Formats: sequence, C-alpha cells, structure tokens
Amino acid sequence: MPGPARRDATARPNYFDERIALTYDADSSERFDPALVARTVDFLAGVAGAGPALELAVGTGRIALPLSTRGVPVHGIDLSPAMVAQLRAKPGTDAVEVVIGDMTSTVVGEGSFRLVYLVDNGIENLTEQDDQVACFATAAFHLEPGGCFVIEVEVPQLRRLPPGETVRAFALDDGHLGFDELDPATQRGVSHHYWTAEGRTQSFSMPYRWVWPAELDLMARLAGLRLRERWADWSRRPFTAECVAHVSVWEKP
Repeated sequence: MPGPARRDATARPNYFDERIALTYDADSSERFDPALVARTVDFLAGVAGAGPALELAVGTGRIALPLSTRGVPVHGIDLSPAMVAQLRAKPGTDAVEVVIGDMTSTVVGEGSFRLVYLVDNGIENLTEQDDQVACFATAAFHLEPGGCFVIEVEVPQLRRLPPGETVRAFALDDGHLGFDELDPATQRGVSHHYWTAEGRTQSFSMPYRWVWPAELDLMARLAGLRLRERWADWSRRPFTAECVAHVSVWEKP
C-alpha cells in the first residue's frame, strides 16, 4: 500500500502555540474529568487489545498517558511542539513515543498498529476536505489487517442555527465565553473563545471544518476501511438522529 503523501509539518498553521499549550489542561478541565477519561480509555483499550496504538493529535497526553498505563503501547503524532512539551513534563511519558508532524502525512510505521485514534473533534482541525481524506489514508496506512480507526467528533448542529444567522454560542460559563461563526455553504467555521486569566481577558480563535457521519464513512471507504460500529459516546449508547456527537470505528479488512 503506498504511503501518505509527504507534507512539511510547518506548512499547516499551528494554533496550539506556547500561549495556548501552557494553560491547555486547566482551560479544558471538563475534558480531563476522570470518569470521561476512564470511559474513553476503556473503549480504546478494548479495541486495541494487546496491540500498539497510534494517537493522531496526541496533544498533552490526556488519553495517551492513561491508555499506556493499561498496557497498550502508545505512539503519538502532533503538529505542536509546545503541546508535546507539556506532555513530556508529565509522569509516565517515557512510555509514549511522539513524533512532531502532520497527521495527514507523517509515517511512524506501515501496518504496525492495531488501533489508530483521533478524539475530541480533532478531524475538524483539518480545514480542507482533501486533508480529512488524507488523514483517513494515513490512518489506514498505519493499521495492520483487522486494525481499527476510531474517531470521536461532533454531529453538526445546524438545526440550532436560526435562518439568516451565522453565529451560535456554545459556552456561556463563568470566565469562559465561546461562539461558533458558521458558514453552512462551505462546512467551515471559526471557534472563538474568550476567558479571564490572571486578571486579563484573553482570546483564541481557530478555524475548523465540520463533517457529517456519512461523509466520514465515504472517506473511510476511499481509504479501504469499512464501518464496524457507531455509538453516541464512549459508553456505547445507541447513535440516533438526536445525538450531538458520535464515536465511530472503521476496520481495515
């Protein structure tokens, strides 16, 4: 199977610079909820079995580190040196091998992994459809026969956007305001965050491209993968039309 097309890791904008990386864990505390992390790791460990796993956009190791403590050898790819530096400052990181690179093209080892996974809307960080397709090809290239690619991602909630409006609030918490600026014609958005830290108001904006479940299934087919299962969340609740997110598993024949 031909490898992914090579891409310079510096060619894609890195929005997770040192300013964001230094406070990423604290600013994303809901993602680090022990119960959520445990459900995620239980699911992924069940798919991986004893085989090694590769996390795309490994970040600060929220999932990679606890998964490695379950006896699953974990490798990671991430575009941001600053995020990886935060991972490296944590206990247990010697067990996780990380490469700085682009998840659309970086090669760690052909056919070496039982599991490749991408969590927390990471596929949307690729703002071109071609790059999302390339991400599936990269995942498939790394999987051994029978291995699986797992993605956790939102279901676009365009029904909540009134006709004629392009902005939807997604966070109105003490100390954090979040707004999505949406363009349904292009499936692109910009996520705007505003928060207070050290007595100062800070902001962070990042573009993304949302993607529908059926579109992901087609990307998987193009990469030679087939849908094995789809759930509403890591607890394996049934996926329905009312779900706001899904966890999908595609298998390499």
